[in-house]
Amino acid sequence: GKTPGNTATRRYCDPVHLRVEDVPEFRYLDGAAAERAAVLVARAGELRDGVLRHDRPIDRDAVWALKREALELVHRVPLTPGRAAAHAAYRDGQGRALADHALWCALTERHGPDWRGWPAGLRDPASADTARARDEHRARVDFHAWLTWLTDEQLATAQRTARAAGMDIGLVHDLALGVHPDGSEAWAHQGALAAGMSIGAPPDAFNARGQDWGLPPWRPDALAAAGYAPYRELLDGLLRHAGGLRIDHVLSHFRLWWVPEGASPADGTYVHYDARAMLGTLALAAQRSGAVVIGEDLGTVEPGVREELSGRGLLGTSVLWFEREYDKPGEPALPPWRWRAGALATVSTHDLPPAAARLGESDIELRLRLGLVEGDPETARAAARAETEDWLATFARHGLLSQDAGEEDRITAAYRYLARTPARLIGLWLPDLVGDRRPQNVPGTWREYPNWRLPVSDADGRPLALEQLVASPRLAALTAAVRAELDGRG
Repeated sequence: GKTPGNTATRRYCDPVHLRVEDVPEFRYLDGAAAERAAVLVARAGELRDGVLRHDRPIDRDAVWALKREALELVHRVPLTPGRAAAHAAYRDGQGRALADHALWCALTERHGPDWRGWPAGLRDPASADTARARDEHRARVDFHAWLTWLTDEQLATAQRTARAAGMDIGLVHDLALGVHPDGSEAWAHQGALAAGMSIGAPPDAFNARGQDWGLPPWRPDALAAAGYAPYRELLDGLLRHAGGLRIDHVLSHFRLWWVPEGASPADGTYVHYDARAMLGTLALAAQRSGAVVIGEDLGTVEPGVREELSGRGLLGTSVLWFEREYDKPGEPALPPWRWRAGALATVSTHDLPPAAARLGESDIELRLRLGLVEGDPETARAAARAETEDWLATFARHGLLSQDAGEEDRITAAYRYLARTPARLIGLWLPDLVGDRRPQNVPGTWREYPNWRLPVSDADGRPLALEQLVASPRLAALTAAVRAELDGRG
């Protein structure tokens, strides 16, 4: 079955990411349970080897099936008094939000993943039928609440470890624009979400038909009536163990393109939100937790929006390929010293190809193969080559690249370029650090490309384990070059 994870809710982490061997009770398994756990660990190793040795896509459903069985064994081990008290305190502190999420997880096991197809009485989390189900499925509810507590514990450990290692911020969580309409968040917050509507984008130069993302939007009137409590509670949950938060499509605090169910995206309309209230809620949550907030403010931005965000201390997002002087002939690259300071500067994003692909030919060839390029293929190839040559010439003009530079030097030059900007933060894309050429996500594809299922690989296409990533000479060289540039030694 599917993991009851972040497609279900943005507040709680997906338990598929749990390191089962680090759960304290795991070490107390004995007898038949210990023998079965050993078998599951061995099978997990086989899955891992299949990815690393044969470059198979990551199968999270298979991973979850193994982890769930192992965790069910561990769940039978009694908690020590101290652990039991910590578990109870967590459940009490999370209150109704956790109770609803855990119940939703239990009900999906019985009635399927789409709550809108459940028996009528269970579609309402406050109904008498649902109250009876809480008692009837108490054992499974307890199991899923326990899983959520374990993920919270391991996130807390990760943040403490990051801070102890000298990271000022530590973990930076991501707040997705929306949540799956079948998930626990949509079930629990039906009154705050617009039924029969989804978030999208109007037709533009990049997509003549517009976009429909299938995610239900917040109702601005319901948020206001609730004193923005649903949003506030979501933020508080995400910031429990994080020093930073990236807000996907932060422009949604101002307006969103709503598409009626069954209609074309072109038939949608913009619905405006109380930006001051939304941003005030966000700023208050960040202030209480001492977290930095990064808004993904790419795309079409209304006048005054970036100024409003900056005035509240929110950082923006600046991507190398998009930072150009659009008011000048030829739209040359924006010089590093003219970049804005209040931003996270990156070479790429998760929706764009790695630098090795962008500065080579594999990106355009992949998009041609997937049918994502309109018009003559040779014209598209020529345009891609021209853009690459323009960037390489830009790096050379700034003394970052020699004429005979290879692929690794080109990628390093792009990141040294970032280091010369006044941006408050710089993001290093892990695939770029090891020379991976394959994008993690190709927008506009579903079956055509294994989005989010590819292991990070080296420049030769060999998948890398975590231990290999940490020890990569290429990673060490690139990060050293960025540090030198930041220190003025580049």
